Amino acid sequence: MKEKKRRYDLDWFRVIAILAVYLHHIGMPFNGDTFHIMNEDSSKLLDDIMVFFEQFRLPLLFLISGTGTIYAFSKRTWRQFLKERSIRLIIPLIFGVLFIVPPQTYYEHIASYGSYLDVYKSGAFETNHLWFIENLFVYSVVLIPLILFLKSPKSDSVMRFLDSISAKKYGILLWVLPLVIITMLLKQIYPSDSKAITNLSSTFYYGYFLVAGMLFASSNTSWTHLKAYRKFNAIAFILSTVIFYGYYLLPNAYITPYLSINARWNVWYLVCGFLSWTLITTVLGYGQIWFYKKSRFLQKCNEAIYPFYILHQTIIVILGYYIIQLELPIVAKIAILLITSFPVVILIYRLLIYPFKIPRLLFGMKRN
Repeated sequence: MKEKKRRYDLDWFRVIAILAVYLHHIGMPFNGDTFHIMNEDSSKLLDDIMVFFEQFRLPLLFLISGTGTIYAFSKRTWRQFLKERSIRLIIPLIFGVLFIVPPQTYYEHIASYGSYLDVYKSGAFETNHLWFIENLFVYSVVLIPLILFLKSPKSDSVMRFLDSISAKKYGILLWVLPLVIITMLLKQIYPSDSKAITNLSSTFYYGYFLVAGMLFASSNTSWTHLKAYRKFNAIAFILSTVIFYGYYLLPNAYITPYLSINARWNVWYLVCGFLSWTLITTVLGYGQIWFYKKSRFLQKCNEAIYPFYILHQTIIVILGYYIIQLELPIVAKIAILLITSFPVVILIYRLLIYPFKIPRLLFGMKRN
């Protein structure tokens, strides 16, 4: 497998996707869903907006991780790759579970604990928002045979077939059909929305995007087709958005007489799958025009974004616990949480992580 040329558009989208995760978690205490800390009042409008962005922030991140997996493998043997994945994923995961996540557990159940040390005494250790790191490592290990296959000449016929499909204007949209079918089938057995690796409906859903990223990275022409058909994909995305909100806002009373609850959920999975796929294929096309240049700012952001991801939710929960108790409107609380949490995360990164060898290792960063 030839060493891949660095894709600056994917670096940008990695940064944007994780910032989208950060903004999503900023809104979580106020949207009426379940989170570690919850404001007394909630905003239905905020929830309606967030459900839209939920459809592609993580799928985009997994797809980019899939392309990154192929790029990382192109410079290593499978043993070297496994070692690199272990250092950059397992070490931060263990450190995070032991020291980054416990404050979230404490503030979520603060009334049940006499002190912070009670979290450790209770053994209440969770991966929490670091599930992404855990799942990415499992994918990386399990998919090594697939990567080796893509690396070998045996994959040539498969890649030619996929390239022939992608060469057609509508072809790249067909890639979403297996995703929807797999989701519908697995949701019958694993209906939970849990992100645990054992919840196969979620694992296969995000895994599909990761594998799609691997296939894009292994293809000779997929990126060219994504760029060439970006306007077509953008139109498909707009239509998917209209259909998504049309179905989301449609009162149940209008469709209950005609569709069973299972059928309604299947339609939802179909709508969500097409929205996710069309948005991602659109931005991957336009990204080759908008974000193709190297920049010093991007380099700094790309280096910081992994520690930022590990830290951000804990800072949001700690600060948010006190902010939601203020007698202020939801908009004001969100603004305060945003303008306080972001600089705190950046300061921790710059002062306590970036300059030092051991913290860099613990947060998955490369050596200086």
